[in-house]
Amino acid sequence: MLDIGKRSLSNSQTALQTVSHNIANKTTEGFSRQRVEILTNAPNSPGQLQIGTGARAGLITRTNNPWLEKQIQREGTSLGYSDARADALARVEQVYNEQSNKGLNQYMADFFNGFREMSANPESLAGRTMVRESAVALTNDFKRVVGQLKDVQQDLDHQITATVDEVNQATKEIADLNMKIKLVETQGVPSNDERDRRDLLLKKLGEKLEVNWAEGADGMVSVTAGRAAVLVSGVDSTDLKTYSVGEKEGTQIFYSTVKGGTQFNITEHLRGGRVGGALEVRDEVIGGLLNRMDNLAFNFGKEVNEAHLQGFDRYGKQGDQFFETPMDATGAATKLAINQDIYSDVGRIAAAARPNAPGDNTIANMISSLQNRKVMSDGAATFDDYYNTEVGQIGSVTNRAIKTMETQKNIMQQLGNLRESISGVSLDEETTKMIEFQKAYDASARLIRTADEMFDTILNLKRM
Repeated sequence: MLDIGKRSLSNSQTALQTVSHNIANKTTEGFSRQRVEILTNAPNSPGQLQIGTGARAGLITRTNNPWLEKQIQREGTSLGYSDARADALARVEQVYNEQSNKGLNQYMADFFNGFREMSANPESLAGRTMVRESAVALTNDFKRVVGQLKDVQQDLDHQITATVDEVNQATKEIADLNMKIKLVETQGVPSNDERDRRDLLLKKLGEKLEVNWAEGADGMVSVTAGRAAVLVSGVDSTDLKTYSVGEKEGTQIFYSTVKGGTQFNITEHLRGGRVGGALEVRDEVIGGLLNRMDNLAFNFGKEVNEAHLQGFDRYGKQGDQFFETPMDATGAATKLAINQDIYSDVGRIAAAARPNAPGDNTIANMISSLQNRKVMSDGAATFDDYYNTEVGQIGSVTNRAIKTMETQKNIMQQLGNLRESISGVSLDEETTKMIEFQKAYDASARLIRTADEMFDTILNLKRM
């Protein structure tokens, strides 16, 4: 009875310590509540009797659903992707915000309106000056749009670099936890807190990068990114590296199978998590917008130049190119600029269709009519239509991305609530357990007191 009481005291004390541990970690992210498994002790068998010897504490286990944890990690990857994508697209949308700012569409309209006003009085220097200023403003706004889009790309490059650094820190800690878990569990004891921390890191890692992981028989996990980039293998981890390849390619992510070995570019294989979302917006969305902006600027300058070359300036000379344009569309939005001769002397602007006819406005009208001429998309759209389509598409894509992100957040919240119902700490439940184990502790102490009194009775038999 003394031995049973002593062991029962120890069991209750262990259970109370576990309850205290649960309460202390109520707000710890990723913590799974723990329970002491109380097992029946091996009985004694004197003769034909089998007398119980009480209970003993078996293992301290955590309440955890590994399949739910896997699902949360997968959905976390989707949330990281949609969140990063929505944030980046919202910034891109602000570049094309035509409602609160005077945008490129208005600058193009001002340019053509300048030629319309000049056609009313081609001899007026004031009208020609207005054309020059509207052209300068237009070329500057082309540069503004391209500059702001490239600023977003550079910011995404910085975000990718910072996220990869966080990934490297997480993989190092996962490898360290692999070692701790193996050392503990080789002794037959569950490594609860270390496993909780590792599960949390795997989920956070999945939010940043699309990874696959699997647990081996020894309790250690292996983590792989992309197709073959092994980030964690047992107690070893491999860092990812980021390098700026060029202005067009931006920051690229590299992986090496051995330290100091050949590095492989795995950027195109990383299409999930925050890194994947940032890469898609940077390369596909913004890259496509820059190409279309170059196409718009190139065709704009080309059409205006073709019309301007047919005319004659205020001095009766053949018109020169109105805009300085590159040979092809590459970089046209940045390189588009008004001809320096025209900038210096607005009299060089060609408005007439024949020489020595200062009142002729044929070319001025021809250039102003380009606003409504379908010269973009193989003759299917005007300059305004082409640009407005871009603005509408980016607005639609951003709206869908935000809705997708909100939906994914709701999914993660539901899964988080489900996990809390299984693994979370309930203060009411822990309080009940605490009272239960406290009463058991009191009862065990009374059992020891009773056994001690019985022992005293036996010792006092001789005196009686």
